[in-house]
Parts: sequence; structure tokens; C-alpha cells
Amino acid sequence: MESESKSSSPGMPEAELEIDTDLVYSLLEEQHPDLSHLPIYPVDAGWDNAMFRLGDRWCVRLPRRQIAAALIANEQTWLPQLAPHLPLPVPVPYRIGSPAANYPWRWSVLPWLTGVAADQTAPHADQAPRLAAFLRSLHTPAPANAPINPFRSVPLHQRAARVEECLQRLRQTTNLITPQIQHIWALALETPMEVQPTWLHGDLHARNVLVQDGAITGIIDWGDITSGDMATDLAAIWMLFAEKTARQEAIAAYADISEATLQRAQGWAIFFGAMLLDTGLVNNPRQAAMAAQTLRRVSEDG
Repeated sequence: MESESKSSSPGMPEAELEIDTDLVYSLLEEQHPDLSHLPIYPVDAGWDNAMFRLGDRWCVRLPRRQIAAALIANEQTWLPQLAPHLPLPVPVPYRIGSPAANYPWRWSVLPWLTGVAADQTAPHADQAPRLAAFLRSLHTPAPANAPINPFRSVPLHQRAARVEECLQRLRQTTNLITPQIQHIWALALETPMEVQPTWLHGDLHARNVLVQDGAITGIIDWGDITSGDMATDLAAIWMLFAEKTARQEAIAAYADISEATLQRAQGWAIFFGAMLLDTGLVNNPRQAAMAAQTLRRVSEDG
């Protein structure tokens, strides 16, 4: 969910152009011919990008919508600078692709990071400190020219109207918008941001965290990278860990999280849960299941 559809209708947005293996091959042959002999096959498509495996070591990431083109550029610019300071692997671009006659946007060749998305294979509870250490390392002051993201770099209350639309629909179709969720959401909206902005991943849900044998092995999909409230990323605690004790350990290991930041983090978890569930129920069951788990965990901890 790197960027959000401008359409008022829910559901995962359609691709604005067809991206297939023939297109990927032609782009590689033209711009990176030394890689064009490697086998190519599709892996996945998210809200904004299509992913193709390229041989054993690489993958190709291409925007599938105009709104995502700038996000790829952000990854290409900032991940090489951030990666050396992070304790988990991130997909630093190996090669950069340019617009071509048959494709209008920039694209990337990235290292293939091992692991399965955490919504399919959950991390063990003992990974809570590992996540906290990663977030601590990431949440440092960003420079003045850090990317501005209108969906993540703003205070939570500025997203309230959009989320309320989702919550209203979900009250009619699910039993997940409990009085507890409503209370936590209202409290988060009233809680001011009392911390300085830091670097954010911005979209740290379970599909963007890789896991192998229970261990977190990488953090992917950095298109929403921005500067803002650390609570935005701390929402991942409820998206990744099923055990309440693991969530508590993650909070303790991050250290010095104020009660206000914790309240906003739960609010951001509701934001992600509501947005992903609302769209997922339309055309993405995997996304809906991940979102439902998040809302149940927030309600349990509230």
C-alpha cells in the first residue's frame, strides 16, 4: 500500500499498463544487456509495483501506475544512503532503469532477499527485539530534502476522514470495528505528536517484512519512505506479532516510547488495518486476512 488510489471506490487499483516478461526482457536487453540472458518470471504485484525474479540473485521492480513512478525514484536515491546504518537487509538498487519507448517510468534491478512475506510465515516471538533494533536504527532525523509523502508524513488526524469512511463500511460488513477499536482510534486522534520527525519506512505491514525459519531476514518496498511520526512504523508491532508478550517485548526493546507515542502507534495500526481490510475485502483476500489480524491484536491490547 505504498500510495493510495485517488478513486473513492475501494479495492486494489488496476495497473495502468500491461507489464509482462516480454517487456522486462526488452528493457534489460536495451539498458542492461549483460543481465538479459537470465531467466525472468513474475513474482507478485502490489498496489504500485510489479515484481519479476531475475535469475537467482536479482529481481526487477517496475511501477504499474503513474503515481508510483516518484516512489521508485525515492528508493533509488535514499536506500543506498540508509542501508549501511540498518541492521537488516534492504533492497538497495543494483541497477537503475530509465524510461524507454515501450515503458514510461524509471525502474530498478534489486538484490533478491531471502524469506517469505510475514503474513504467510510469521516471525517468531523472539524476533521482537530484532524489529525494535531495526526501527531504532531507522528512526533518526531526516534531512530537509527527505521525500514528502502526503499519506504518511502527516499527523494521523489528517487521515481521519479517509479512515472513517472505511470504518463505516467495515461496521456493516464485519464485527472487527469493536467499541474498543473505536475508543483507541478516538484517543489516538486526540493525542498530539510530541516527538521530532524521523526517517520512516512508511508502509511496514507484514507483506513488506521477510521471514525465514522464524527470523526476520529483510525489509522491502520502500516507496513510501519519508520523514514523520515514528508511531507510523511502530504500528508494525501489531501487524507482525500474534503473541501479546512479543508485542510488549518489542515496545520495551525499542525503549523510551512515551504513552502518547504508543497511543498514536495503535491509531496507525488501526489506520493500516482499516484501509487494508476495506480494500482487501473487495479483491485481495490475503490483504484482508492480514488486516483483520491487526485489528484483533490492537483490540486485545487496548
